[in-house]
Amino acid sequence: MTVMTDAIPHAARRERAMPTIITLAAKEIREGIRNRWVLATTLLLAALALTLALLGSAPTGTVGASRLDVVTVSLASLTIFLVPLIALLLSHDAIAGEAERGTLLLLLTYPIRRSAVIFGKFLGQLAILALATVVGYGTAALAVGWNLGAAAWGAFAAMVAASILLGAVFLALGLLASTLVRQRSTAGGIAIGLWLLFVLIYDMAFLGLLVASGGHALPPLLIDTLLALNPTDAYRLLTLGAAGTGGLTGIGALAGHTALTPPLLVAVLLAWTAAPLALAAFVFARREL
Repeated sequence: MTVMTDAIPHAARRERAMPTIITLAAKEIREGIRNRWVLATTLLLAALALTLALLGSAPTGTVGASRLDVVTVSLASLTIFLVPLIALLLSHDAIAGEAERGTLLLLLTYPIRRSAVIFGKFLGQLAILALATVVGYGTAALAVGWNLGAAAWGAFAAMVAASILLGAVFLALGLLASTLVRQRSTAGGIAIGLWLLFVLIYDMAFLGLLVASGGHALPPLLIDTLLALNPTDAYRLLTLGAAGTGGLTGIGALAGHTALTPPLLVAVLLAWTAAPLALAAFVFARREL
């Protein structure tokens, strides 16, 4: 009987947690709209995507690919640099910034579990990023490929979904950074460092390792592991190595010689999202305000 009475309140708390998370996510979206994050991010993505689409679709006659395939490759390359940066800018001050402003302490005076705060902020920021990505990239795709076949549109939709998933990874990393430090400036510095590490430095080191091998083939397991340890490389392999667009990129050849299949790459990106998010919830639950 004791077990049953202990389990009922615990189950009730779990049932109440989801509406709380949704409420906090809606609050995050409203604040994003008031801060014009949604508008600014959407316009930035749309402007850059449309520019790439109009400029990048010109050579399709010589490479034998549809205009939308070329646009998909161009936008995937843009995503690797831009979406992680936008995600980190969205999330790096989610906790540290509110703590500095004093609003976090006020929020926690309500009967809200701290993990709900983390997950609510994550879902709200993910909704902002997803809306901006779909609208921004969709505008570019419609401009050049609205009358193309289902296969091209399928590859484009898969690229957009993968881009949102990559954004989720860096939202989680930004939230983790925000829970680990007290000042938003420090969190911002960590965010920039994460962007430089995963987008630029890691691949430069990976290339240096390949050069240092002196032309000797590295073990396939080592290459797969190194690719999985960088979420941007997993995204690059997932999108730029896809069947419809792999022939347009150098990584298309690598995709045919790796054990990292698309389902495994999706699992890698999901793990890269879940691990920092769970760690952020754990750290925040034990943080002294």
